[in-house]
Amino acid sequence: MTTIHNLGFSRIGAGRELKFALESYWNGESSRDELKALGAQLRQRHWENQAGLDLVPVGDFAFYDQVLDMSCMLGNLPERVQGFHGDALDNCFRVARGRSATGTEDHAACCGGVAAGEMTKWFDTNYHYIVPEFTAATSFTLDAARLLEQLAEARAQGVTAKPVIIGPVTYLAIGKAKDGSDRLALLERLLPVYAELLDTLAGQGVEWVQMDEPILVTELDADWRHAFNNAYHALKGARVRLLVATYFGRLQENAWLAANLPVAGLHVDAINDREGLQSLINLLPAHKVLSLGVVDGRNIWKTDLKAVLDLIEPLAERLGERLWIAPSCSLLHVPVDLASEHKLDAELKSWLAFALQKLEELRVLGQALREGRAAVQDALAANQAALAARRASPRVKNPAVQAAVARIDTAMGQRQSAYAVRASTQARRLGLPAYPTTTIGSFPQTAEIRHARSEFKAGRLDQSRYRTAIRAEIARSVREQEKLGLDVLVHGEAERNDMVEYFGEQLDGYAFSQFGWVQSYGSRCVKPPILFGDISRPKTMTVEWISHAQSLTSKPMKGMLTGPVTILNWSFVRDDQPRSVSCRQLALAIRQEVLDLEQAGVRVIQIDEAALREGLPLRRSQWQEYLDWAVESFRISANGVGDQTQIHTHMCYSEFNDIIAAIADMDADVITIETSRSDMELLDAFDGFKYPNAIGPGVYDIHSPNIPTQEHIVELMRKAAARIPAGRLWVNPDCGLKTRQWAEVLPALANMVAAAKTLRLSV
Repeated sequence: MTTIHNLGFSRIGAGRELKFALESYWNGESSRDELKALGAQLRQRHWENQAGLDLVPVGDFAFYDQVLDMSCMLGNLPERVQGFHGDALDNCFRVARGRSATGTEDHAACCGGVAAGEMTKWFDTNYHYIVPEFTAATSFTLDAARLLEQLAEARAQGVTAKPVIIGPVTYLAIGKAKDGSDRLALLERLLPVYAELLDTLAGQGVEWVQMDEPILVTELDADWRHAFNNAYHALKGARVRLLVATYFGRLQENAWLAANLPVAGLHVDAINDREGLQSLINLLPAHKVLSLGVVDGRNIWKTDLKAVLDLIEPLAERLGERLWIAPSCSLLHVPVDLASEHKLDAELKSWLAFALQKLEELRVLGQALREGRAAVQDALAANQAALAARRASPRVKNPAVQAAVARIDTAMGQRQSAYAVRASTQARRLGLPAYPTTTIGSFPQTAEIRHARSEFKAGRLDQSRYRTAIRAEIARSVREQEKLGLDVLVHGEAERNDMVEYFGEQLDGYAFSQFGWVQSYGSRCVKPPILFGDISRPKTMTVEWISHAQSLTSKPMKGMLTGPVTILNWSFVRDDQPRSVSCRQLALAIRQEVLDLEQAGVRVIQIDEAALREGLPLRRSQWQEYLDWAVESFRISANGVGDQTQIHTHMCYSEFNDIIAAIADMDADVITIETSRSDMELLDAFDGFKYPNAIGPGVYDIHSPNIPTQEHIVELMRKAAARIPAGRLWVNPDCGLKTRQWAEVLPALANMVAAAKTLRLSV
């Protein structure tokens, strides 16, 4: 009989319970025991949601990040957080955000916080993880208390548990050697700790352990491939069965390596790697389990159950009990429950499946394999009817949009003049000092802003009073920036719930859930819009708010837009046409808004492309195709303006070194990037590449409550000036300030402005 299992589940809760509990604890409003109790409640509920599966993941729950939890379990936390008060959870929070809860930081060294760990994207998703830190002297010691506690909870609930841990090779691969040493040299020290962990789990009666090794879907050199063989031959004596799990891409040249690792089973992403399945099965030893990810764990569309059965029924006959089925990856990346969506129209809702519905799809597939299709004929018929309705719906295709995309030509992506000419024109128009200061766009979303928005959406606040409330918040942001002495201002984005959702709500072809939250990092949750049809812009989206903000000041006011690539990458994207086509549709819509802002007299326009890099395919051999259409889409959106209009873009928490040429090809007048957590490491790209335009290296880590000092900002900017001419440097935070409090923002920005004034003395 085919085994039905899951690789991981959302941990935030259907109502974002974990988010609110974390923030309450960090603010000193609740106790550590209360936070831990909430975690136990969520785990119990989520295991109940997965009842009926043959194997249920345990250890996939984390209060902040599963990679950080793995570092804690391996005893690999930075020296800077050693010797602090509080328990192990507090130390994890210190690594994640620079400090733990208010009231726990009573050690003298904690008063100002510590440097938070670097954060970057988990492969090509919008989930952020805390990067493991290594040096040549790193050692590892096992602390399995968290995992064993969750295992005991699951056992008490009657769960057939499959512990989930990050495999040793992926753990090293996604980390960073802070001293430039060889991460692979640490494998010999790391493996005994993994062996001890597996032996501990065996002692608890565990039969299967899931070892996540998604690095296997990337291009590996000979050393890393050899590391896989070394690692799993060292662990093959474990008294548990190992299921090596790969996901997010295709194995390709790593198929033989993965198939022949000395483990009991292999999970592959059949959504992305269907073409390679037959050859993989031929490589697989006769004793080994093959787990197929046949339900998409990354997107929210219904699975074509008939097509999946057509694929797996012959495999079930061939492999028998060796065939397992599961989602393609952890369900961390999709919302919890479609049943809670009462405002989505019935037609669109019938096309979707969230995490609980995906588990139900698995159960239907499992029953069909065990009892035949006749046993689930009603479910299969309903599934096919929904898929057919989506294909035939007139809401999906718009001939006018398709015609506009067909008319795109190379001229649409070209500025009138080269950067040097534009920069001179813009300098005369804007009259900015050296080291001009600005922010990335958003200011704190206060309780008053959130209340006004929720009251307006609920119909309890009319449009006139809502507009008055938002205008008052915009005026506050402008006043505070003028008092601080910032050079280029922003309106603060008080009217925006989310940098993607706000635009999607005003574009045809998008739909929105009420409760479709997914975790981005820690307590930060996002609600990706649903891109279901051809995209068009019925009316202006930002001009009114930006024009009002500009009327309040004589200083330049940035128009703030989200770029087409980021809107695409941070949406649940339709799967019935190439992503490049959807991106070009978005580019045309944003281009219209850019031109309307310019017509309204806005002198500086920022088009955020925070997610440009995360859309890269996991294999370098496929990068150029993506970068070609992604950069083209940005240029279409940005380059219809005249030389006098200054175009900014922003990117956050990505490694830029390997795509710096593509970033230069975007030809934005000013680019702002994250550099604060990486201590300007990202600027290493500029050692060997002469970036031609202006750049603002982020000097204020907005994902931590810590307030940067003036001296620290000056030091970071001087590091930047060693690589980039001072005349092309801006001073700014590394991201928007939406998630921070005014009490943190104002002193941090005051220090930033003071640092810029100090820097100007040396120009």
